[in-house]
Amino acid sequence: MLLLHISPKEIFDKKPIVRFFQRAQVCDNCGSQLIIRKTKTRTIATLEIGEFEAHETDKICPLCHKIVRDKTIEQLVPKGGKYGFDVIEYIGRALFLKSHGEEEIKEELSLLNISISLSEIGYLGKKFIIYLFLSHKECENKLKGFMKSCGGYILHIDATCEGDSPHLMSALDGISNIVLNNVNLKSENSEDIIPFLEEIKAAYGNPIANVHDMGKGILKAIETVFPGIKDFICHFHFLADLGSDLFGYEYNMLRKGIKAHCIKTKLRESIKKIKEIIDANVDLTESLSTYLKNKQPDLKLKKEVSVYVLLVWVLEATNDLNGYGFPFDRQHLGFYQRLKDAFKVIRKLKNHLSLEKILGSLLYQIIKFIKDTDLQGFVAKLEEKTFIFDDFRNAMEIAPKNKKTGLNDPGSDVDISTIEERVKQFRKSHKLQKLASSDVAFKKMTEQIDKYWEKLFADPIEVYTENGLIKIQPQRTNNLMERFFRDLKRKERKKSGYNSLNKKLKTMLADTLLVKNLENLKYLEILLNGHNNLAECFSDIEIKLVRQEFTAKQKKIQPWPTGMAKIFKITNLPEKFSQSAIS
Repeated sequence: MLLLHISPKEIFDKKPIVRFFQRAQVCDNCGSQLIIRKTKTRTIATLEIGEFEAHETDKICPLCHKIVRDKTIEQLVPKGGKYGFDVIEYIGRALFLKSHGEEEIKEELSLLNISISLSEIGYLGKKFIIYLFLSHKECENKLKGFMKSCGGYILHIDATCEGDSPHLMSALDGISNIVLNNVNLKSENSEDIIPFLEEIKAAYGNPIANVHDMGKGILKAIETVFPGIKDFICHFHFLADLGSDLFGYEYNMLRKGIKAHCIKTKLRESIKKIKEIIDANVDLTESLSTYLKNKQPDLKLKKEVSVYVLLVWVLEATNDLNGYGFPFDRQHLGFYQRLKDAFKVIRKLKNHLSLEKILGSLLYQIIKFIKDTDLQGFVAKLEEKTFIFDDFRNAMEIAPKNKKTGLNDPGSDVDISTIEERVKQFRKSHKLQKLASSDVAFKKMTEQIDKYWEKLFADPIEVYTENGLIKIQPQRTNNLMERFFRDLKRKERKKSGYNSLNKKLKTMLADTLLVKNLENLKYLEILLNGHNNLAECFSDIEIKLVRQEFTAKQKKIQPWPTGMAKIFKITNLPEKFSQSAIS
């Protein structure tokens, strides 16, 4: 047990030699005596030993010429490779589950007496995904059997992309939370999605239901591949699309207005100046410190401190959001409303302060902003439309305003028939009818509700399992997919330090998303199939399959030869080629 806590670097002062020798004496093919053929020497690295020199001796039958090798080394390291299966597993888990960067992994492995380059770590990370993908493919039948014992599977489909990156689409079972398949698509057109769904159908059969967003491509692809299967629209996505259509234009115009007036920049400049005044005055500093310690909104403050706190409160309107994103969270509208409320108070305090010069300029800018007639019109429309939207949101019992769970919110655990009745009352309300008769946006809203009604409200599905008849209620939201992608992006940002993942999504193997399954104990049990760890599982896979799959997947994410990227940046390439041809 003591050896488990000792680094190989501390045990071996130089690279150890490990001999792999075939002990068989007789050929099992013809019965002749085997003779030594040759001994190969290669460097291998494993977690237990670190780097060592492997002497691999094989034998040959002089009669039938059969070559006999020791199989032990093949269980430690891929054919022709240096780094063991356990190193590949270590790198894969560190990269994709622990979000460690390449530099960090390099340092960790050096402590285990393993020297490795950063590019090799990236390469072995991709190898880990290929091995995981092939292991996943091998256990598809067992996964199918497991899901059947649970009553079947509910297919959740969603995609993510950033900028001009490919659409990374994933399919997940809503009952077991197992990722089933992944693909990089050029677009979300039905022609691109159909082959992906056909793969899932071939592997797992028909789902008992589908849950997805309102994308036309997904809708058409689902109807083509799974005709007659119960099909549901995610309530969260439905509301999000509805809200974007209802007041997306007004909200965008408000955002542009805030930017055009540079009002946030002006606020930041004033806040900085006021804070400098507070810091230079003992009484003001004490007043602010007391307020922050007591956290009492009604505590009497020095007027300068009140203004400072109010302006910061306006600027930090995002703290009032719930993590759902637009249209549920409206940070620009919240900013506008907070600024209006704060302005009324600050204007009263202005003449009693030493901040008159700073505030005079700021208040002038605020007045220009909130008195902008175009913006006032957009805000009035926004407030009316968001009020109706929130009524509908409450009826649907989704993305509640009083919770901070964000995308982790699965929707209230309310009987679906109760929700349907509430939505029916909302749809038939006199107020909505009146608005729909005079406003195109509200008319479109009612048409959308009517169009997707059957896909929004479903009775529980009756299925037969080993334990008899059970009822399964499809999840009302596809948020588990949203959380899935958010978790992926968070980990990648943590590793890279970059906010934009455009470049990363272009080079990422689609099956990287399978790593999420490794957190699912039942899936892991099925995948390992009696093996102790992933390294053992990977050693059973033929290296030929790994190389073929790696090449095929690499072509999808990098269709051009290595080194072509620098060519793309040359603006006068035709001219250069022309000159070259002439010369």
